[in-house]
Amino acid sequence: MTVAEALLILAAGVAAGTINVVVGSGTLITFPVLLAVGFPPVTANVSNTIGLVPGSLSGVVGYRRELATQTHRLLQLSIASVTGGIVGAVALLELPASAFEAIVPVFIVIALVLIIIQPRLAKRLASRRPAHARPGPVTTGLVFGTGIYGGYFGAAQGILLLGILGATLPEDLQHVNAIKNLLAMLVNLVSGIIFAFVAPVDWEAVALIASGSIVGGALGARYGRRLPPQALRALIVVVGTVAIVRLLT
Repeated sequence: MTVAEALLILAAGVAAGTINVVVGSGTLITFPVLLAVGFPPVTANVSNTIGLVPGSLSGVVGYRRELATQTHRLLQLSIASVTGGIVGAVALLELPASAFEAIVPVFIVIALVLIIIQPRLAKRLASRRPAHARPGPVTTGLVFGTGIYGGYFGAAQGILLLGILGATLPEDLQHVNAIKNLLAMLVNLVSGIIFAFVAPVDWEAVALIASGSIVGGALGARYGRRLPPQALRALIVVVGTVAIVRLLT
């Protein structure tokens, strides 16, 4: 790896760490960069997953105030995410990549639709549930499914979680974003642990992405949590649209 390539991966890690905390889809930055500098797809995927964990943790710490008010639902959703992440990591090692890549754009479109209609949908659902309702089986099941997808590849995992949680939980978008950061971090962590033992990991790339993502995660938590819901929603739609274009080209 040349110095220029190392700096490129480091910069991609900063960008991915920032965008993961604010929206999600940071993998769509780091994964193509790793491929561009010559890493095989599987090595790039697993190295990227492990490298983004510290940045995700940095974002979770930054959103700790929003998480502190939601402990009644975090355990249930965390178990669903961790279990899904394990299944997804195993799937990556056993199944062809084309099986999931073909349907990823569809998932993102669904998530973006949920984000756009979230205010109206949340208002309608709010009259049917208590303010501190625990996640129902549908929400938990969808989070589990997103965990499978995140453990397998992870691009736009954050957008999917924002769409699902924003439409089904009685919380504003910033509190939903805090939960998203925790769940995505857990999925990356558990799948990264599996990859570290059984997959071809490039630890130099991991170190570069991790270093950059820590900085990016702190930046995202500091500035992303200040965005008003309308601005955050608009940013999610823009990033999601770009993600769809990148995946289809």
